[in-house]
Parts: sequence; structure tokens; C-alpha cells
Amino acid sequence: MPLRLHITRNDLHAIRWVESAARPLADGEVRFRVDDVALTANNITYAAFGDAMHYWDFFPSGDAATGCLPVWGFGTAIESRHEAVAVGERFYGYWPLGDELIVQPARANPRGFVDGAEHRHALHALYNHYARCSADAGYDAAHEAEQALLRPLFTTSFLIDDFIVDNAGFGAAQVLLSSASSKTAYGTAFCLAQRRGQPGALRIVGLTSAANVAFTKALGCYDEVLAYDALPGALDAATPAVYVDFSGSAGLRRTIHEAFGERLLHSCSVGGTHWTDLLAKGGNRDLPGPRPTLFFAPAQASKRMEQWGPAGLQQRLGAAWVEFMKPVTSAQPPWLSVVTHRGPQAAEAVYRALLDGHAAPQDGHMLSLAE
Repeated sequence: MPLRLHITRNDLHAIRWVESAARPLADGEVRFRVDDVALTANNITYAAFGDAMHYWDFFPSGDAATGCLPVWGFGTAIESRHEAVAVGERFYGYWPLGDELIVQPARANPRGFVDGAEHRHALHALYNHYARCSADAGYDAAHEAEQALLRPLFTTSFLIDDFIVDNAGFGAAQVLLSSASSKTAYGTAFCLAQRRGQPGALRIVGLTSAANVAFTKALGCYDEVLAYDALPGALDAATPAVYVDFSGSAGLRRTIHEAFGERLLHSCSVGGTHWTDLLAKGGNRDLPGPRPTLFFAPAQASKRMEQWGPAGLQQRLGAAWVEFMKPVTSAQPPWLSVVTHRGPQAAEAVYRALLDGHAAPQDGHMLSLAE
């Protein structure tokens, strides 16, 4: 019987495993076993923004009060009634935190397909595509975990960097990144750091907890790393800045806005390690400087697909990914330490650790529900 984790939408700590009755496939459907998936702070953001950004809509739970958490990783076709997918083929894509998914492949080609299920028609194609591992240029069997853990996050990092450059850095001279030890933040810092020495390159300042300062400095992609408890005094508030908020902390956002005032030229929110602040109301009231906006990666991706074409975007993203993987896998110590977990209880423990902010920044958690 298929098993999934159901999360109460207005209380992310309230979770339960739910079994449902297996059903036979209809013509044109494929049943996948969900094999190995990543669980990161980004998935907590999916839950926190589940209603506002429609993340709960991908894998409906059948109950308006709960949702199924989307995760990135790998699945294997175990039953197929679609000519484009053979039993035994492995795909990379977006899955529920569970052990099975039935899809309706559409627009299939040698590289993969999109899920044509009716409830996914209105959802962004970035999340609906399943890549055939045997034809995926970015796939490396030896680094499946790194792909699952970092590729979706790095796509967001790449698009944030592109968004900042697309807007000429908003006229700023520095960019501040909160939760600087998080994977999406340091991916963004890595992309920004590739522009060092170029006209208009921004100084990259990472903001993190005191416990994560050493790890964040060792990455080498930040020009400066500041601990939260040293703010606002340690900030160069006289220099115009852009703030990219990966934490969602209302208190930190206010500290930044009040320190810079009108010298803060853009403020955007990407994630929410402080997810409780995201669910609270009124955190942006009466802030000096620009109104904080939500950065939605698919919107920037859509713009670039129109300008460069899908192949052009994938080519640029792929080249950046190859460069990013070099320090991730070969730095001493590596930027990422893969930790594997098996079974529902282990998956639940990782989810709770991430939810409560107890996961170490260098760890990347891979899950399989099979015990």
C-alpha cells in the first residue's frame, strides 16, 4: 500500500504517515517507486509557502487541512502503460515524500517527460519535468546524492545571481545573504563570486549564526562573513546594498532595513529557515527602505527561456553546475557530507531536525523509505 507523509498545513510539526489503497494503472500511466530523495531546509520552505506558492498542489493529500511534502530525487518505473517509459528506467524529478507516484507522461522525448496529470496543468513546468537518467547530461551515477541535494537548490542560486545581474545589481555595491551557510545561499555566493574582477561585481557578505561562521568562511565564496549577534554594528551600512533573505527572520530583516534605510536598494525573500516568521503576519510593516518582495525562481527561468530558449538556459545552467560541483566534491573538507537514512522513522527524524533548525550545514540528508 502506498505510503506518504502528510503535514498539517497550519502546524508543520503535526505530521503523520498515511497509507492508501493501491489502484490499477489506466492506459497512459506509469507507476514509479520513489527510491532516493533529498530532504533539505528548502523543503521546509516548500511547506511554509505551501499555500501561497501552490507547493501543496503537486501531490494532493485528499484533505484540505494537510499536504504532501514535495522532494527532489530519483524514482524507478516499476509498472508502465505508456510506450515512452519502460519498466526499470530511472528518472530524476519531483516526488512526494512517500514510496510511490503514478504519473501520466506527456510531451515525452528521449530526455524525459512532463507529468500531464490534470491537477498539474496549471503548475510550473520547472517542477513537472522528469529527466531520464540515461539521457541527462547532468547525471552522474557516482554523485546521485549531490544531484538530488544540490541541483534544485543550485538552479535557484543560479537564477538569483542572474536576476541580480539582470537588474544591474540594483545600483548597489554589496549583496548581503542571510543563512549564509545554507546550500542555496552558498550556491548563490558561488555564482556571484565567479564575477569577481568584472565591472559591477558586488562584494558578497554572508550573515550566519556564530556557530556556523567558521564553516561559512571556509567555503571561500564570501568576501566577508558576519555573525548575527554582531549586527548591526558590523555592517557597512554606508555602502548601498541588496539584501537576499534566505532565513525569513522578521527580526533580522528589520535590523537590515533599519541599518541601511534608503541605501538598501532591493530586498527579496527566497527561503525560510525561520519558517515560523514566514507564517506570522505583519513582519514587513513600517520597514524603512524598499518593500521586501518574494523571489520566485520559475518567473526568472521563464523570462530566460523566452530570451535564450530552453536549451540555452539549460546550457548555461549546466556549465555553472559543473563548476559548482568541483568545490562541492573535491574541496578539503568537501562542502557537502552526504548522510543516508532509511525508513519512515528516520525520514521523520530528519524532517523534524530541519524544521527545528538543528541540522548541521555541511550535512546533506538522503532518504529512502525502504528499510
